[in-house]
Amino acid sequence: MNVALVGSTGFVGSHILTTLLSQPSISAIHAYSRKPLDVSDPSSKLHPIPEPDSSKWPSLYPTNTTLFFSALGTTRLAAGGLANQRKIDVDLNLSLARAAAASSSTSTYVLISSSGANASSMVAYSRMKGETDDAVSEMEGFAHVVILRPGLIAGNRKESRPAEMMARKVAAGLGRIHTGWLKDGWAQDAEVIARAAVRVGEMCVRGEKPEGVGKVWVLGGADIVRLGRTEWRE
Repeated sequence: MNVALVGSTGFVGSHILTTLLSQPSISAIHAYSRKPLDVSDPSSKLHPIPEPDSSKWPSLYPTNTTLFFSALGTTRLAAGGLANQRKIDVDLNLSLARAAAASSSTSTYVLISSSGANASSMVAYSRMKGETDDAVSEMEGFAHVVILRPGLIAGNRKESRPAEMMARKVAAGLGRIHTGWLKDGWAQDAEVIARAAVRVGEMCVRGEKPEGVGKVWVLGGADIVRLGRTEWRE
């Protein structure tokens, strides 16, 4: 199975890349990045797409790719303002999704979103996530669109705002006491989210999606934990 990935150097995206590299079912991984990927165990199935100018990324979408993962996203601080954040979280995400949908091979699109995603939200971050979710859900060209909406993304992150860092420490502490009812309802580990994303993507390509689920499959925290941890098998 040939896949493409954007956001491969991010918190969840780096775990998606690691998970994909470990899966025998994945034969080729085309990973976008602005700089060379820092992979400790380079694999012959990893095909980086290093391009500093992200506006060129849609035109570089790889051919013969069945499955496309997007873990692309940034913060207002890192982007240098809300307008620049929107260019990445919404505009670039949608440009890449359109490129994938226009290809003759990509049947499945998997997006890492947020539990608060709502196009009508007064919160800019939640509104941008909701607008992106709505747009890809209505996009023609994909047989399957999967949207994962985790809560707080737990784990060790290189860059965190003070409030997020404190929340992650709380999630980690509660997880050590009881992962289930103290943590899972509001926070999911980045690795668990990544595994769930890979699992549902493969399920869609193989025709194993649950009965009754239509073109668009939205997964919340409980589904993410179930698929990425409880039912996960290496």
